[in-house]
Amino acid sequence: MRETSKSIMRRLHDVRFAVRYFVGDGIDIGGGEDPLGLYRELFPAISSVRNWDLPDGDAQAMAGVPDNSFDFVHSSHCLEHLNDPLAGLANWLRILKPGGHLIVVVPDEDLYEQGRFPSAHNFGHKYSFTIHKAKSWSKQSISLTSLLAQLGPTAQLLRIELLDATYRFALPPLDQTMTPIGECAIEFIIRKRPAHEIAQGGRAPSSGQLSPDEVQTLIKTGL
Repeated sequence: MRETSKSIMRRLHDVRFAVRYFVGDGIDIGGGEDPLGLYRELFPAISSVRNWDLPDGDAQAMAGVPDNSFDFVHSSHCLEHLNDPLAGLANWLRILKPGGHLIVVVPDEDLYEQGRFPSAHNFGHKYSFTIHKAKSWSKQSISLTSLLAQLGPTAQLLRIELLDATYRFALPPLDQTMTPIGECAIEFIIRKRPAHEIAQGGRAPSSGQLSPDEVQTLIKTGL
């Protein structure tokens, strides 16, 4: 419930969201009544952020959205509703510009579904997710490490994190997303590699040249 709103304070404490991830023109897929755009002023590098929801079309296909349209793509608790999460992620990458970032949050199956699938808390969930397991109790479980590997060399996985800092493990089984602070999710961030990085096998150092004086200044200032 209002999972994007819950994420804001956590994200404000990580400078990468303000200076790398939420930069330029973006789209929030499945933003609904809790879109990222509500907090645009807290991330000054955002130029614009479009809210894409059911009236705009199928979030899996993103039909009509041209390739390489957005500097960042954000989606919170939408991927689990798609018929084909891999196809959805491929299209979300398709509309992302090279060098841009895809920021996605999905419910963690143990923290949210809590051993039951179909979900007792949301009947619209078609899949449950885990970062990685050798075996899952859910017949519809998706291992994110395996899923994301199928996106190919364009997808540079920067981070994947279990969001359990506000989860209270001592509570009896209940939907903790209904509480004001409870996150029961996994967040992953992917950077779309430009073609030249794929060709050369990685991201090369900057080609900019510094003078000896500039190097000494950087060393002295700790930069």
